[in-house]
Amino acid sequence: MKATLPEPKIALSVQPPSASRPTRPGWIGAIAVYVFFAAVAARTLSWTETDISPLLPLYMAFEAVFLFLFTWVLWWPPYSLKWLHIYFSVQAAIILGLLSLYSHLDFLTILFILLSYQAALVFQGRDRWIWIGLSLVFTSGSLMIYKGTLKGLSQAMTPMAGCIIFSAYTIASHEFELARAKSQAMLKELQGKHEKLQVYAGQVEEIAAMDERNRLARELHDSVSQTMFGILLNTKSAQILLKRDPSRLRVQLVHLQTLTLDALSEMRGLINQLRPVEPRSQKEA
Repeated sequence: MKATLPEPKIALSVQPPSASRPTRPGWIGAIAVYVFFAAVAARTLSWTETDISPLLPLYMAFEAVFLFLFTWVLWWPPYSLKWLHIYFSVQAAIILGLLSLYSHLDFLTILFILLSYQAALVFQGRDRWIWIGLSLVFTSGSLMIYKGTLKGLSQAMTPMAGCIIFSAYTIASHEFELARAKSQAMLKELQGKHEKLQVYAGQVEEIAAMDERNRLARELHDSVSQTMFGILLNTKSAQILLKRDPSRLRVQLVHLQTLTLDALSEMRGLINQLRPVEPRSQKEA
C-alpha cells in the first residue's frame, strides 16, 4: 500500500494592510506644513495697518487655537469620524471667521492648504474628497466675496493649487506605503509557502524511495524464491541421476551451475538498485 500525503495548500492569503486608520505624517510633510503656518503667523504679526492693530491679539489667539488643534489631530488623530468632522468644521469656521474680521488678510486662506493636507491623512474615500473639495470652495468662495469675482478667483488659484498638490502628494505617498506593506507581506507569505513546499517535496521523495524499495524487495523475494526452488529441484534431479544414470549427471550439473549463476546475477542487479543514491554534490566531489 502506497503512503500518500495531503496536497499542500499554496493559495496566497495576503490581506491588504488596513487603510481605515488615520495616517501619521512623514517628517518632510510635517516640516512643510509648520513652515506654512509660521509664514501665516509672521505675516499676521507684520501687518501694520492701524485698522487691524487692536485685532492682532485676537488673530494670534485664534491662530494659536488653530495650531493647537491642528497639531493634536495631526499626531494623535481620533478614530471617530464624527469627531473628525467636528474638528474640520471648527477649523474651517476659525479661518472663515478670521477672514471676515478683516478681508485684506487674504493670506489666511493658506490655512486651508493645511486642512486639505490633514484631510488627506485622516480620511479615506468619500470623506477625504468632501473636505478637500470644501477647502477649495471655502478658499475661492471667501476671496470672491471679499475681493470680487475675478480678482478673488485669480488670488485663490495659488492656495487652491497648494490644496491640490499637498493632498495629491499625501494620497500618493499613503498608497505607496500601502502597496509596499502589501508586497512585503506577500513576499513573507511566499517564503513561508516555499519552505512548506520544500518540506513537502522532501516527504514525497522519501515516500517515493520507500515505495521503490518495497517494490524491489518484493521482486527480490519472488525471484529468490523461484530461483531457489529451481535449484532445489535440479539438485534432487542430480542426486537421482547419480544413483541411476551417472552418465547424464554432467549435463545436469552444468544446467544447475547455469541456473545458479543466473540467479546470482539477478540478485546482484536487484541489490544494486537497493543501494542508497549518493547526492549529486558528493558525486561531483
